[in-house]
Amino acid sequence: MSSSQPADEEGQQRKRAPWGVIALVLLTGLALIRNGSGEFDIGPPQPASAAAADAHAPARPGAPAPLPFSVPDRVQIPAIQVDAPVTPVGVDPDGWVDAPPPEDPNLAGWFTGAVTPGEKGTAVVVGHVDNKQGPAVFYGLGALKKGNRVKVLRKDQKTAVFEIYGIEVFEKANFPGNRVYGSTGAPELRVITCGGGFSQQNGYDGNVVVFARLVEVH
Repeated sequence: MSSSQPADEEGQQRKRAPWGVIALVLLTGLALIRNGSGEFDIGPPQPASAAAADAHAPARPGAPAPLPFSVPDRVQIPAIQVDAPVTPVGVDPDGWVDAPPPEDPNLAGWFTGAVTPGEKGTAVVVGHVDNKQGPAVFYGLGALKKGNRVKVLRKDQKTAVFEIYGIEVFEKANFPGNRVYGSTGAPELRVITCGGGFSQQNGYDGNVVVFARLVEVH
């Protein structure tokens, strides 16, 4: 570790929990971003069954080496016109993952208990699908297709470019935490928002999850 690395970044690295713990915490904590308004006639798009992730699909030849730790600054998904700042989100006093403030519809959150986007391991970015005013940052997430790209601009001035290899919606009662959050041994990214059916009593009954691999660094 470089002696010039900021003290707050060193602290965040030391606080990373084991993946099994993170999976359980996020499975509980993502209830915080399931409570979208559900007030729109059409509702957010949902992934097609053909978009399911194939974990055994070969990685692209010549994939870049993992990047060092650096906090993400913005996330861009050109296919659905997303260009949003990223704020760190941790866990609240009850042990749940905090969601970005719902009052700002164009804001995503990077979970600080995971790696930063581009590092070896699985980084996690979350965001609201809607709020009381209308669609929010990840409203269109379910419309993405395999091959679309997610760009994460980092504080070290590098841009980590991820290619999507799957988009799925999972019921919260059967959320596959190990599959979603577990490390594949390579730099990967998960982008998560609310999805599935909606009820006034329980909010959204699932989560849309984008699976992506690091393919370029700018």
